[in-house]
Amino acid sequence: MIDIKFLRENPDVVKQNIKNKFQDKKLPLVDEVIELDKESRAVKQEADGLRANRNSISKQIGTLMAQGKKEEAEEIKKQVTENSKRLSELEEKENELQEKIKKIMMVIPNIIDPSVPIGKNDSENVEIEKFGEPVVPDFEIPYHTDIMEKLNGIDLDSARKVAGNGFYYLIGDIARLHSAVITYARDFMINRGFTYCIPPFMIRSDVVTGVMSFDEMEAMMYKIEGEDLYLIGTSEHSMIGRFIDTILQEEQLPQTLTSYSPCFRKEKGAHGIEERGVYRIHQFEKQEMIVVCKPEESKMWFEKLWQNTVDLFRSLDIPVRTLECCSGDLADLKVKSIDVEAWSPRQKKYFEVGSCSNLGDAQARRLKIRVNGKEGKYFAHTLNNTVVAPPRMLIAFLENNLNEDGSIRIPEALRPYMGGADIISDGR
Repeated sequence: MIDIKFLRENPDVVKQNIKNKFQDKKLPLVDEVIELDKESRAVKQEADGLRANRNSISKQIGTLMAQGKKEEAEEIKKQVTENSKRLSELEEKENELQEKIKKIMMVIPNIIDPSVPIGKNDSENVEIEKFGEPVVPDFEIPYHTDIMEKLNGIDLDSARKVAGNGFYYLIGDIARLHSAVITYARDFMINRGFTYCIPPFMIRSDVVTGVMSFDEMEAMMYKIEGEDLYLIGTSEHSMIGRFIDTILQEEQLPQTLTSYSPCFRKEKGAHGIEERGVYRIHQFEKQEMIVVCKPEESKMWFEKLWQNTVDLFRSLDIPVRTLECCSGDLADLKVKSIDVEAWSPRQKKYFEVGSCSNLGDAQARRLKIRVNGKEGKYFAHTLNNTVVAPPRMLIAFLENNLNEDGSIRIPEALRPYMGGADIISDGR
């Protein structure tokens, strides 16, 4: 959410930002909120005048009563009654206007970083760098669920009967591999100085609207019927929510956290053939990293966060690349975002396995996450990034470590988490 003062003083900048995000239908909102803000400030000014006048009159009444001038005091009391009625009307109007302004401000997209490339959608994202050498073996690589089924590691049919499409049972060594990857990612981030957390898996509506846009909320979140609770789509939601309406001391920053959680997503819309199987599902598990920091440090942390994901994938011998998300591919709260994509030998291309985002002070402004600094209070900056999210990670892992006989090589870094095994095969 943008600072209303910034919008008031820079309406053209806000409008150009909306155009850069190809959301021209939101352009009238800028002028609308400026008019509402103007009216709100006028109402507040009148209300403040009446409050000051009330205090002055109260003292005057006390003086008159002390002097025995009861009739004069009663006349002034009538004025107080009239002023109180008007003040009540103004306060109600002020609250109404502020609520309208807040509702509109939560729809206007955050100001993107100047370095973000301008583009309509993810097809215009820009490759930054590749890490590791992509390899295509001289044997055919099956679809990922076929690999898992050959290893007796997945049951999609039973999951459909139990929960419907978008769910799965992982079994045996594949299930163990899934847990090993998550545990390895947890330890990887702890070794980089992050504090491990397990957050609530449900959050209230005020946290939901604090961490994401209304469009994201509608597309992603599952509502618990009859309660003010939503299932989290990622642990970032409850982790950032942990700081709601708090004032952090500057010396407490940065907060560097890594969290585990299951994630629940509607995943609305039609999906292509590459999104069947376990690529796009309603329930999965993820290791996340979250940073709450001073504004001047958020760019530095942004670079560190996506590099952590690259380093983890490379430690497991999986080639990756980074993509700069263009303006039209950024969610409304994001200032800047980089996707990490893993190499798919089967598809002979990269696919997304994680996303790193700098949200500036947007979430902090919505959730009232403030910092008590040497020169006063200010809003913190928040960032998040995927450490690893099976089962997409499993797709990349299986394809890049598949042997011609259908067995799976276990990289050295992961072997301690697999009981020392260096291979998974259907004969085990």
